[in-house]
Amino acid sequence: MDYMIGVDIGTTSVKTVLYDTAGKMQGYSNNLYPLYQDVPDMAEEDPDEIFSAIIDGMTTVMRKADLKNGTLHGVSFSAAMHSLILLDDDHKPLTRAITWADNRAVKYADELRENGVGKQLYEKTGTPIHPMTPLSKLIWLRNEQPDLFNQARWFVGIKEYVIYKLFGVLQEDYSIANATGLFNIFNMDWDDQALKVAGITRDQLPKLVDTTDQITGMKADYAGVIGMDPQTPFIMGASDGPLANLGVNAIDPGVVAVTIGTSGAVRVVTDKPKIDPKGRVFCYYLSKDHWVVGGPVNNGGIVFRWVRDQLFAPEKLTAEQMQIDSYDLLTEIAAKVPAGSDGLIFHPFLGGERAPIWDANARGSFFGLTRTHSRAHMVRAALEGIVYNLYTVMLALEEVVGKPSSIQATGGFARSALWRQMLADIFEQDVTIPESPEGTALGAATLGMYALGMIDDLSAVKNFIGVANVHHPNPETFPAYRALVPIYIRLSRQLQSEYKNIAEYQRKYVHKSEKK
Repeated sequence: MDYMIGVDIGTTSVKTVLYDTAGKMQGYSNNLYPLYQDVPDMAEEDPDEIFSAIIDGMTTVMRKADLKNGTLHGVSFSAAMHSLILLDDDHKPLTRAITWADNRAVKYADELRENGVGKQLYEKTGTPIHPMTPLSKLIWLRNEQPDLFNQARWFVGIKEYVIYKLFGVLQEDYSIANATGLFNIFNMDWDDQALKVAGITRDQLPKLVDTTDQITGMKADYAGVIGMDPQTPFIMGASDGPLANLGVNAIDPGVVAVTIGTSGAVRVVTDKPKIDPKGRVFCYYLSKDHWVVGGPVNNGGIVFRWVRDQLFAPEKLTAEQMQIDSYDLLTEIAAKVPAGSDGLIFHPFLGGERAPIWDANARGSFFGLTRTHSRAHMVRAALEGIVYNLYTVMLALEEVVGKPSSIQATGGFARSALWRQMLADIFEQDVTIPESPEGTALGAATLGMYALGMIDDLSAVKNFIGVANVHHPNPETFPAYRALVPIYIRLSRQLQSEYKNIAEYQRKYVHKSEKK
C-alpha cells in the first residue's frame, strides 16, 4: 500500500491524516493547542506548541503506515490563513503567532478603508481590508509596538515557520502569501504599494514558491523522531479555504462549497482572478488555473456553542447526565419551532464579522422579540441567522461569478439534519454533503499527489469521496425565508453605523470591569 499524508494546521488544532493513494483514510491524529486571549481582541498561539503538535501528529500516523509493503510518497500542508510571526536574525520568534481572529489592528484597518488606500490594495491583492490580515497587523505593530517591530528581521506565517524548522529554508507558497494583503495576484509577486503601506521590504519576507513546490532533506533529528525518511518530499500546499474546496470536489465552475465549522465560508473556484467592485469577497490562489473566490465568516458553530452554554446550561447538564450530545438535544428543541422562528431574527456577529460586511466591530442582536417567543425560538433563530449570513455572502458571490449550479456543504454543522435542511431551504437549492471527513487535509493530500505526478489533474479528487446525503429545499419554508432575509440584510446595514460605538463602549467599560 502506498501513502500520502495531509497536514491541516488549523486555528485550535492540527489534523494529520494518512491516506492511501485511493484517498482512503488509513491513520488520523488531532492534536490540540491553546488560543491565547490575554487582553481584549487578542487571539494568539505559540508557534512552538503548534510545531510540537505537528511532529506528534506525523509520528502518530506514521505508526499506522506499513512501510515494509508500501511507500510514503510525500507530505502536503494546509494552513489557516493570515497568521503573523516576527522572527529575529536567527529565525527565533519574537512574538507568538498572531492569528486571523486577532482584532487589535481594527483602528488601522478602518483607516485604510476610509482613506481609499484599502480599495486600491484590495483591487491588486484580492484580500479584503480587515484586522485579520498581516497587512493590518504590521501597521498596528509598527505604530503601537515600534521597538518590537524594529527588532524583526523576518515576517512570516505559521506554515513558513514550520517549514523552516523542518528544513532550514524560508519560503512561502502563493496561496498563503495571497492572504496576507501584501501579494499582487496579477503579477504573482509581493506588491510594492502594500509593502510601503506596511512599512516593510521584500527582503524581510520569505521566498515565494508555487503551491506544488517540493522540499526534501528534513533535519535528521526530526526525521528520526517521526520515523520518516528525511528525503521524503514535502509539498508546500496551500491555505485551508482553497484546499477545503478541493477536498469536497468543489473545483468545477459553479460548484459552491459552504463550510460551517467554528467559523464558516462560502467559496467557488474560477480559472482566473476575479475581484468584487464592492470589496465583499476574497480571491485566493489554489494552483495554476484554479482561483478560489468567496467570503469567510467568523460566526459559525461558535454561535451555537454560545447558545448552548449561555441560554441552555440546564439542558447541557441534562444531556451530559444522559450521555447524549447536547447539540443534538438543542436541534430537537429548535426543530419544534416553525421556519422563520415566528419573526425572530438573530444577527450572529458575536466575534465581529468578516464577509460580507468586513466589520470587526459588528455585534450580535436579536430583533423582533415578543412575549410569545421562547428559548426554543432563540436557538432556532440563532441557527437561521448563521445561514442567513452565509446566504448574504452567496448573494455577493453571485454578482462576481454568477449563480451556483450546485452546493457542497461540509463542516461540523453537517452532522445536523436540521441545519442541513435550513441551508437547502434558505439557499433554495439542493445541498450535497460529501462523504469526506477532514476535507481540508484531503485537499492537501490531493494537491500533493498532483505535485508528485501521481494524478494527472486535481479533478481526480472526485474518486476519493462519496456522497452521504442530498437535501432538497422544502417549498413550504420559502414564504417565511423570502420575507425575513431582506429584513435581515436591511437591519445589518442600518446597525452598522452603531457597531463602532457599541464596540468602543465595550472596550472602554465592559472589559475593564471583567478584569476587576
